[in-house]
Amino acid sequence: QVQLVESGGGLVQAGGSLRLSCAASGFTFSSSTMSWYRQAPGKERELVASITSSSEGGGTKYADSVKGRFTISKDNAKNTVYLQMNSLKPEDTAVFSCNANAWIWPRWRDFWGQGTQVTVSP
Repeated sequence: QVQLVESGGGLVQAGGSLRLSCAASGFTFSSSTMSWYRQAPGKERELVASITSSSEGGGTKYADSVKGRFTISKDNAKNTVYLQMNSLKPEDTAVFSCNANAWIWPRWRDFWGQGTQVTVSP
């Protein structure tokens, strides 16, 4: 059974930092692409950052709006993906969700965590 459990959200002032964590289980974490998405009220869900599997080189990509401020990383030994968020802005306020693109025979599947609220005050 695949589980993704996010933590680390909260309320922070503009300019502050938060680190989100997503603990994964039920699939081969090291072989999976892990991503963070966010959805603000009244807006579409958007991809914030992703990191490929170890076999694919662990490459990362970011939304233009967070480049230089956010960093995604993963710890295969702990089956955990992180999102370090610095220089937070009020427009970063959203529910952040962890996504796994994992091989569950016989195909690749997408799984989602429950989400964690990030609120940035002016």
